This record gives sequence, C-alpha cells and structure tokens, in this order.
Amino acid sequence: MTPSVEAIRRQVEEQSNFVSRLRAEIGKIIVGQQYMVDRLLLGMLANGHVLVEGVPGLAKTTAVKTLAKSMQCHFSRIQFTPDLLPADLIGTLVYNPKDGGFTTKKGPIFANVILADEINRAPAKVQSALLEAMQERQVTIGESTFPLEEPFMVLATQNPIEQEGTYPLPEAQVDRFMLKLKVNYPTRDEEREIMDRINLLHEAQAKPVVTKHEILDAREVVNAIYVDNKAKNYIVDLVQATRNPAGFGLNMKHLIEYGASPRATIYLQQAAKAQAFLQGEGNVFPNDVKQVAMDVLRHRIIVTYEAEAENMTSEDIIRKILDTVPVP
Repeated sequence: MTPSVEAIRRQVEEQSNFVSRLRAEIGKIIVGQQYMVDRLLLGMLANGHVLVEGVPGLAKTTAVKTLAKSMQCHFSRIQFTPDLLPADLIGTLVYNPKDGGFTTKKGPIFANVILADEINRAPAKVQSALLEAMQERQVTIGESTFPLEEPFMVLATQNPIEQEGTYPLPEAQVDRFMLKLKVNYPTRDEEREIMDRINLLHEAQAKPVVTKHEILDAREVVNAIYVDNKAKNYIVDLVQATRNPAGFGLNMKHLIEYGASPRATIYLQQAAKAQAFLQGEGNVFPNDVKQVAMDVLRHRIIVTYEAEAENMTSEDIIRKILDTVPVP
C-alpha cells in the first residue's frame, strides 16, 4: 500500500533532523556559498554526482572536503593531472614473485565520497575508468569486478578559465553528473567575514556529525516522496522542449544541436524529490522542479555554432524554456 503524502511528510521530518546539524558544521568552515552547499546536500540525498565549476579561490574544494569530513564516511581526494593513469584511480594487480600469483591493490576510488579535483586535467583513459564507477557503481580490475560501497558520490571540480593542460570532458561523462553548479564570487559582507575568520596558521577542521546510515535512510525517504502526474508531465515537457522547441512555441531549433537525454528526465525528478525533502515536504511541487532545472539541464544541452555566434548559452535557452512551458 502506498503511504499518503502526510505520512511521507512525517517521515521527512523524522529523517531530516541531521540536515541542520550538517549545515551548521559546514557553516563553521565555509562562509556564504549557500547555493553551492545546498546543491551538494541535494546531490548527496538524490544519490547523484555533482560537477562544480568556478574560478580559483571560491572554496569549491574546501566545501567538498568539509561536506565529506562532516559525515562518518570514507573520503578520498584525487588530484587529476595529465600524467594520471587509470591504475592510479581504480587500482591494479600486483605480481607476487613468491607464489607467482597476483593480488588486487584497490585505488582511491574505493571510498564513499570522492573529490575529483580539477577533473578536466586527466586524459580520456582515466575519464573512461571513472565513467564505470560513476554509472554502474562498480570497478573492474583485471578479470574481477568489485562493487563500490554505498553511499558512493563523486564531487568533481573544474576551472573554466584555464585551458592549458586540460582535456574537454566527454559528453557521455558529463551526462553522468546529476548536477552541474556554477559558483560565483562571495558578496562584500561575506568576503569581509572570510578575512576575519580565516587563520592560515591554524586551519579549522570539520567534525563528523552525520552517519552513513542516516544518509542511506534519508535517501529511502527521498525516493518515496510523492510526484503526481501533473508534476511528472511538467518534467517531461521541460526535457522535450530542449529537443523539440517548436512544439512549445519556441523558435530555437537553430540554436540547439542536441537536447537533453532521457537521463535528464530521471535526474530532474529525483533532484526535485530531494529539493522537496530539504524543504520538509512530502510531495513535489512544480516550483521544486523549476528550482533544480537549471543545474540538471545546463550541461546536457549542446548549442550550435549559430547560438555561439549570437552569444547564446545553454543557460539562456533553459531560461526561455522555463518561462514558456506552462506550469501545471
């Protein structure tokens, strides 16, 4: 029997107590950047990977490290470089001369929270190795396949302004990220507080305030949040509008090379559920969908050369779609 919306809302209230503790612990280290912190929490609750893009010095890496350290989970940081090998990421087989056999040495990918720092600096072979882990939650070393322990989450950062020594992320891999965030500079007041709070000699450290079992239980509640048919149809319409804009009265076909994949539909629903959870609701409202749509869709729409000539980005296209597609 399907639980009622009211019963789900009570479950949300019971299982979301840790969110305030987690936000408070992160707030001891990170000044401002509320949008980034909320979206990292959303990705964690929705069981999705997150790509964070921003210029250097905006606390991207610090935010991810702080989130991981605030949870009683195994954390692993991988600094992506042009000379990184797949074995450096997933592990390898080590030959034992005594018995002539091989033993498996697992790599840093075997953790709950992975910080893939400057992910666009690694070559295609490494990206392919990461792809299996992200999509299938498993790693193949030699002839053996090893499942990855839940929760498993890849939080990747990339720098949009420095292109020397970088590799474009394959579209197939970018599509595996549930959310792509664009982080901006802090406000004047936030920057003033950063000056007062930061001590370069004695760096503050986050303490674990959430267990992995609380996270896994919360994910089950997020998965159970009710989405009615109107909200589902709205999600599908938004994604369909990226592929067939003319069907929704939008003259943008010449601007879109490829629209969003069906994975966008799945992730948009799951992210909207997590957004409803963070707001203490037992069902998804259209506004929940609109709040997460930009972060779910911005990296899934490939614009044409004509759009680039007109200085039209995927974000401009998404805004027009959100403004045009009727809200139920």
